[in-house]
Amino acid sequence: MKIYRTIHGLIADDGGDFHTVDTTWDPMVSSEDPHEHVRHRMSTDAIPAPRIEDLLAPIGSQEVWAAGVTYFRSRSARMEESKDAGGGSFYDRVYSATRPELFFKATARRVVHPGASVRIRSDATWSVPEPELTLLLNPRGEIIGYTIGNDMSSRDIEGENPLYLPQAKVYDGSCALGPCVLLSREPLAKSTRIEIDITRDGVSEFKGSTTLAELKREPKELASYLCRDNCFPDGAYLMTGTGIVPGDEFTLAHGDLISISIDGIGVLENRVA
Repeated sequence: MKIYRTIHGLIADDGGDFHTVDTTWDPMVSSEDPHEHVRHRMSTDAIPAPRIEDLLAPIGSQEVWAAGVTYFRSRSARMEESKDAGGGSFYDRVYSATRPELFFKATARRVVHPGASVRIRSDATWSVPEPELTLLLNPRGEIIGYTIGNDMSSRDIEGENPLYLPQAKVYDGSCALGPCVLLSREPLAKSTRIEIDITRDGVSEFKGSTTLAELKREPKELASYLCRDNCFPDGAYLMTGTGIVPGDEFTLAHGDLISISIDGIGVLENRVA
């Protein structure tokens, strides 16, 4: 079952049939069984599928966190961008370490909804989107669903000094989520495909893809580390890292259209402001 948050309230996609749901986001996330919570509050009459212009980001009071260097491609890119600053070995070590890299990404206010514009920092010269499977955790730290995340990143700022990561990652419009949440307590298949296409003036400038088979750490492991000595009364989102990084010659430009798809979830599209 997929859940959309819209300007008209929550809408459930139940096997291709769409229904309004008489609840709000936070109570659904906090419920003991989100599937049953939604089913007991679904309208009986089917409605049309939600329009892209009616979609809101699928978030209430949750924080958004992120994991880094969870794919070999990400490790290699981070080592390359930070080699002149002497930080390359940090990323090699965290890739193979027991403890993962986790960092705060966004409050709900900073999250961009499907169809809205993400931003690149005004003081950055090398910016990329990072397409990521994103976990929805309930207040008990359990994975209850999945969505698509775009972790906008300023590679030149992070590469200058790893301690600049918060500035490279956390700013207004630096995170997009959507278009919906796939409610499921079951792990997604390793064959689940993640794809990105960045177009500029109607021409594709970069395409890439990966699968969850390339994700080094299990989603449950990442969630477990996030919730160690850390409580989330309204639940949380956790981005699981990216396995798709454009070449060093690429940087985003104003007006680019970023399209990210994940099997079983859908497509998240945002233009660069």
